[in-house]
Amino acid sequence: MSIPDLQPAPEQSDLAGPGTATDGGGLSASEAATRLVRDGANVLPTRRPAPLWRRVASQLRDPLVLVLLAAAAFTLFTADFTDASVILFVIVVNTTVGVVQEVKAERAITALSALTAPDARVVRDGVEQEVPAAGLVVGDLLVLAEGDVVPADARVTESVALLVDESALTGESAPVDKTATGVLSAGTVVVRGRGRGVITATGAASAMGRIAAMMVTTAGLTPLQRRLAGVGRMLALFAAGLCAVVLALGLWRGQPVQLMIVIAITLVVAAVPESLPAVVTLSLALGARRMTARHAVIRRLPAVETLGSVTVLATDKTGTLTEGTMVVRALWTTEGDTVVDGTGYAPQGELRRAGTVVTGPDSPDLTELLRAAALCNDGSLRAPDGDSPDWSPVGDPTEVALITAAAKAGIDRRRLDVELPRVTEQPFDSIRKRMSTAHRLHDGRTRTVCKGAPEAVLQPAVLADPAELIARAAARAGELAADGFRVLAVAQADRATDPDNDAAEQGLQLLGLVAILDPPRASAAATIAACREAGITPVLITGDHPATAAAIATDLGIITAGDDVTDCRITDPGARAGQGSRVFARATPEQKVAIIDALRTAGHVVAMTGDGVNDGPALHRADIGVAMGKRGTEVARQAADLVLADDELATVVAAAEEGRRVYANIRRFLLYALSGGAAEIAVMLAGPFLGLPLPLLPAQILWINLITHGLPGLALGSEPVDPDAMRRPPRPPSETVLGAGLWKRIIRVGTVIAAVTVGVGVWAHATDRPWQTLTFLALGATQLAVALGSRARPGLRANPMLFAAVGVALILQLAGIYLPILQGLLGTESPALADLLIVGVVSSLGFAAIRLDRLIHPAKRPAWLGRSGGFRPAAARR
Repeated sequence: MSIPDLQPAPEQSDLAGPGTATDGGGLSASEAATRLVRDGANVLPTRRPAPLWRRVASQLRDPLVLVLLAAAAFTLFTADFTDASVILFVIVVNTTVGVVQEVKAERAITALSALTAPDARVVRDGVEQEVPAAGLVVGDLLVLAEGDVVPADARVTESVALLVDESALTGESAPVDKTATGVLSAGTVVVRGRGRGVITATGAASAMGRIAAMMVTTAGLTPLQRRLAGVGRMLALFAAGLCAVVLALGLWRGQPVQLMIVIAITLVVAAVPESLPAVVTLSLALGARRMTARHAVIRRLPAVETLGSVTVLATDKTGTLTEGTMVVRALWTTEGDTVVDGTGYAPQGELRRAGTVVTGPDSPDLTELLRAAALCNDGSLRAPDGDSPDWSPVGDPTEVALITAAAKAGIDRRRLDVELPRVTEQPFDSIRKRMSTAHRLHDGRTRTVCKGAPEAVLQPAVLADPAELIARAAARAGELAADGFRVLAVAQADRATDPDNDAAEQGLQLLGLVAILDPPRASAAATIAACREAGITPVLITGDHPATAAAIATDLGIITAGDDVTDCRITDPGARAGQGSRVFARATPEQKVAIIDALRTAGHVVAMTGDGVNDGPALHRADIGVAMGKRGTEVARQAADLVLADDELATVVAAAEEGRRVYANIRRFLLYALSGGAAEIAVMLAGPFLGLPLPLLPAQILWINLITHGLPGLALGSEPVDPDAMRRPPRPPSETVLGAGLWKRIIRVGTVIAAVTVGVGVWAHATDRPWQTLTFLALGATQLAVALGSRARPGLRANPMLFAAVGVALILQLAGIYLPILQGLLGTESPALADLLIVGVVSSLGFAAIRLDRLIHPAKRPAWLGRSGGFRPAAARR
């Protein structure tokens, strides 16, 4: 896939002519209406909701459902309306639950998306007015101020200290200075200053829209769907072969043709676990329900299980692994380093020097540094209110971080502005890379304060300090930058007269350095550790600087100190991903997709988290895309399979646990159902050779199938998660659902069930007891004992539904041999109580067999994973 340049698009039409924004009065209302009709509304392209019939058809295309439809047709052909009704009911329930979940998820996403639709201010007919963003057209004169969301691509025509946060589009956490003739992209946010610009592209033609338009392809099958499709094909072939074998053997032994056809079809139905779609749907629905309770929205039901199969978790940095806030973490003055405590923008925290808390009187150097940083500042701090429970920034987050740090030292910004009122300023720009303000002192003198990038401030043309001090400060600034901090140098000077602009930034004295960082979330390190313990390899993909990426990744344990970081501007990220690199910096959207593709080509199941437009293509390409709900863009949410309403990465790990529970329960049901089906087939094939002419009647087989695959099978789908689920690595992506020895367990357990059943039948036949009835009872009871032994955790409280389901099934089994109406239907007779007790005791071998099998053949660690639980490159695995 080729991803276009993310710069704003070429103009959609010629802007020249009367009434355009170029004459300063903006478009006329009539011209704007004409262009709106011609170019369309300024909205992002979205996928049209699928019609109901298409949703239903997609559910029915599942191979296992197709097998069930064929089984239903067989049973209808033989006038077995009861079993046909059961099978069709399962199909209807499965389809209905899947469709309803998809519709509910789309409504939830739509509700989230509606929160992002902004209004905009434009000049039309010479008057500034507010219009819906959807009504903007090419040529409109856009008016922007601090806090505004840029609603369309535009060319800047007027700029006053205009600073724009482009992280949603590029992934860069630092705001970007915009000068006149610069460009603005839709979806970015003005964090400081004001400006005007002529709109050059709207809707699908904007940079954001062009990315959104690439995410309309149909999603591929999930790992679970691929695995179940394989099981469905295998069962279909097996059922057809079995039908032919049983029919041939029966005819060879001289049985009536009609009877053998019925028996063959009956065994086909027995071989196909018709409850599997219902079990899968129930497990996924329960998982989705649990995830909703944990503030996650599941867009596609199979996405719950997909996370359980994930081997690589690729995540962005800003706001996902980090708090998405700028915080002062360290200060440097000639007296040494100081650490600043606290989180977010809340003005609570302490300053520590050499491990000791310091205050204003103890550290005049720090007080002077932070007073200057708060004075030379256009940001402000908003206290918690009804709209926001947290302290929040107004303006450039970097500047607000300085105000917060000053507050921690007891410096009140509002009082400071009163004591030292600002008289002049030179705003920050991308050429000078610094900002200066002048303030009136109480004695009439002027204090000039300057802050900016170290390379712009730490130079003899600005500072009057000795060269040795400047060099020492520059060296320390370099060390802090290498640790991933954004570093600012602060200087000031008091003068008797007001200097002109050219002289204002000369002859200053250095006060110190301020190191700012978007700190890791408090839960991030634990989340990364949980991923590693579960065998999931965390991979960081960010648009930020390599040093910043390395610092965060090292802090969180994604890499160790000294490990390589891939700079995507100078290295092919796809090749590095295939070699096992785990941190990628300065990644563009196209490179993010290349990384995801390389990981998938290497055989991994990849989950990608993100919130920005730049993450959209990668979210769409990953096996499962995870978007942030609070601060995520509409494009990211539309591309994702799972939306985290609380923006907590830890929720992804919880979802992975849910996915593993779902997958384990599906395998648990398959072991139970297929071992019972295999036992039924073995009994029918082996019985005649051991003196049992027709071990079971067709109605008896269908009855056992109904009571064992019904409620007990569904109850197994709600088994709780195994306590060790997240201490084991994920299943190899290439492994089938019957892999890891499950088919061997099916044969072993099925053999025990068949041996118990045939043994009871031979004993009863030899002792002149109602052998067919006791065979029927033993087969059902042994399978129910296996169901009880299949539990993930012992005890009644873990899954009381299973005990209730087995109890109901056992009652139905006894009803089949004691109720006269069922005796006539099933061809059974009432056995003696002593015979009933004997069969009950022998049937408990089914419970013992499956529990012992788990102890004797424990699950083994997949060899394809490294010792640390992380992945190895494809070349190493070969």
